[in-house]
Amino acid sequence: MATSEQSGSIKKTSGGVTAARGFRAAGVKAGIKIADRTDLGLLLSDTPCAAAGTFTRNAIRASSVDWCSEHLPSSSVRAVICNSGCANACTGEQGENDTAMTAVLTSKVCEIPTDSVLLASTGVIGKFLPMDKIEKALPEAKNALYSGGGTDFAAAIMTTDLVKKESSVEVMTGKGVYSIGGCCKGSGMIHPNMATMLGFITTDAMIPAEFLNPIVKRVVDRTFNNLTVDGDTSTNDMVLVLSNGASGISVAQKEELEAFENALYIICSDLCKMIAADGEGATKRVEIQVKGASSEADAKKAAKSVAGSNLTKCALFGNDPNWGRIACAVGYSGAPFSNESMTINLCGVTVFRNLQPVPFDEKMLHEKMKEKVVTIEIDLGIGNSTAIAHTCDLTYDYVKINAEYRT
Repeated sequence: MATSEQSGSIKKTSGGVTAARGFRAAGVKAGIKIADRTDLGLLLSDTPCAAAGTFTRNAIRASSVDWCSEHLPSSSVRAVICNSGCANACTGEQGENDTAMTAVLTSKVCEIPTDSVLLASTGVIGKFLPMDKIEKALPEAKNALYSGGGTDFAAAIMTTDLVKKESSVEVMTGKGVYSIGGCCKGSGMIHPNMATMLGFITTDAMIPAEFLNPIVKRVVDRTFNNLTVDGDTSTNDMVLVLSNGASGISVAQKEELEAFENALYIICSDLCKMIAADGEGATKRVEIQVKGASSEADAKKAAKSVAGSNLTKCALFGNDPNWGRIACAVGYSGAPFSNESMTINLCGVTVFRNLQPVPFDEKMLHEKMKEKVVTIEIDLGIGNSTAIAHTCDLTYDYVKINAEYRT
């Protein structure tokens, strides 16, 4: 699986969800948030899209998640409407009706079928959507649509995010070039199995929904589902991927599908890194790389266990090379390892091998841990499988942000 910024015929570009041809986007101020910020994003394809998605595993789900999961996979999606500032979760029958009405209003404004509209919401749980504000803002959003509007869309879906999160690539093939672009939001309430994050990805490749759906699920499982900030899985999480075929380049053969999956992995991995770096109150992004596992599932167990360890994340905040917390998390992960060969490297420095410490310069490593990106490398020593997990440090500001989230 490719993980570099440029892998073979895949080149990093810019443009987010409008990097792919035939997509237009916008972000407007509907007044859903208390702050005077854009809070309603609209994404529209000029033609029907094959579409697939993955959704939160929280048993309590927002009605927007139910709507999208009922409509996907599909071959006829035209639009995505996303609001921030109100999750419309735990809002009962009224919430369901508001979701359906938002789809109806969007379809009328954009002159497309209601069933071709996908919806997403993010924000405070238990609040009802201000339907009058959404209805009033939708024509403005439609009029603001343009082929460079990906960044406006990315800004409109932010909640506690401090930065917009976008990534895009071009894929060179023997038939020509197609693009994949995406954006996401996520900062807190982030944990594997979709986290409190919304991801939207578009491509102008021509890939049928029956091929797109399993690829999306595999890539999300290797990326977003290996991401954690604070251990909380949200009610609204989803990743939506739309393919409109505007490039005219079909993706159907084995090699073509593999190249597409590699490119989609790069997009999703980039977005994961951006979420981890922007974790609420975070001072650094942390990447846990596990190799030497007997299976990919075991590699993921170990990586996710370390990523989810609050003690480890507190040590990272204090720039404390306390490798014992990392070893402890590997030990309770359930992933088998070799007592003789398992090693832990922190910021490139070997700190643990053969179930015992390796002497190192603590002052030097303390300084290295102050960098914006910290790597933890773990070799389980019994196989060839690998996995990567993403997280951030746990800081005083995380508590402050979430103590005051509603007030």
